[in-house]
Amino acid sequence: MTRTYLNYIGGEWTTSRTGEVFPSINPARTHEVLGYFQKSGSEDVRLAIEAADKAFSAWSRTAAPQRGEFVFRLISLLEARQEELAETITREVGKTLREARGEVTKTILSMKQLAGEATRLTGQTVPSYDERVFAYTIREPIGVFAIIAPWNFPLGIGLWKIVPAIVAGNTVVFKPASNTSLISVKLVELLIESGVPAGVVNLVTGPGAVIGEELTRNPLVKGISFTGSSEVGMALGKAVGARGGRMQAEMGGKNPAVILADADVDWAVECIVSSGFLDNGQRCTGTSRVIVVPEVADAVKAKLIARAKALKVGDGFDPANDNGPVADEAQLKTYLHYVQKGQEEGATLACGGTRLTDAGREHGYFVAPTVFTDVTPDMTIAQEEIFGPVISVIDADSFEQALAIANQVEFGLSSTIFTNDLHKAFQFVRGIQSGVTHVNMPSTHFESQYPFGGKKISGLGPREQGASALDFYVDIKTVYIRP
Repeated sequence: MTRTYLNYIGGEWTTSRTGEVFPSINPARTHEVLGYFQKSGSEDVRLAIEAADKAFSAWSRTAAPQRGEFVFRLISLLEARQEELAETITREVGKTLREARGEVTKTILSMKQLAGEATRLTGQTVPSYDERVFAYTIREPIGVFAIIAPWNFPLGIGLWKIVPAIVAGNTVVFKPASNTSLISVKLVELLIESGVPAGVVNLVTGPGAVIGEELTRNPLVKGISFTGSSEVGMALGKAVGARGGRMQAEMGGKNPAVILADADVDWAVECIVSSGFLDNGQRCTGTSRVIVVPEVADAVKAKLIARAKALKVGDGFDPANDNGPVADEAQLKTYLHYVQKGQEEGATLACGGTRLTDAGREHGYFVAPTVFTDVTPDMTIAQEEIFGPVISVIDADSFEQALAIANQVEFGLSSTIFTNDLHKAFQFVRGIQSGVTHVNMPSTHFESQYPFGGKKISGLGPREQGASALDFYVDIKTVYIRP
């Protein structure tokens, strides 16, 4: 019998006031239901917000180092359950077990980075013009925060938002993506087992529109940290900002890889395959535009097409496969829509572009890695985020034109350049309009000790991770004392 999972509000697992549930399914075998989850309504969200608000007073007064003790226990639990968590991610998201294990490993590294933040909630002492005055600053918790996490890295992103929020002394209402509700319940179970008190973290599952509206307009929610599409993030930002709330959003990307004439083409193609095709391109930092100069254009296209055709797609538990299915039917339809759009606008479909339904793949959302050539910078597939295994190759006459094309989008999350020319590498670093950039590396590379976020419509508010991880979740108070 398939299990029904509950919301977690005020320290208790509870059913939704709506009395309705929804399924989470395995995208590799769509007849397999992984569990049923609460289809929460506005009343459920209000109860979660009120529980978080009630818990805030005691939690915020708890000594900061003591608040952070749970992180060390959380790391031990993550390490002990790595395989269980990875298998759950593969079943629910569709990514290969190799990629799922990578997500768990990255999550552990992120938690290790955050483990000492509770003892680093430092302020400043600044000299006053008046020798009789002693002045300093304090970083203080704010209240209830809403955490809205995506489905593509449900464990990692969920925790690297929740943990800094509560280490800083705030309380949280966590709304995961509906199609990754199972791994999100396990995430909350880990936090409970690690010693997080009742009411400090609350979980509500259900439709984003209903839950998001209540989180956005409820004055008890002091801020929202969101990862997802730019369209939704910008709308949330406007609504939250209108009532004086805080907004942090890590949103979409249309990330370029520029390949110059002196690049190691084989290495560049391997990096692009890794960042643009693996995990079905379902990473906000994934490469989706490859911009090439004439000297290497033919070689890049030939090698990229060959590698795309050679990738094996199937169930994520088979170690022979490079990709599993895309996450759900909506992602499948998005992929097929942009493949059609690219062809209609005159791009050449060099390989892929189809749903795969043979060899036991008829019950899953499997798609072929896709390369378009003869793409111009103004085409839809070169401008809009696809979030699928689709790479557009764009020709440029020179480095200068390649850089201009790279910046010719609304997004500004990640980027990379492949060159052995140090001067051009630094020109690119200075000129590219992205919050994260790389030289001779995949655009998806990140490490938790560095800040992460985007420019343009790819990011709002303070950066996540690194030394800035807690910035969004604290207020600064300036203190002047005249003894």
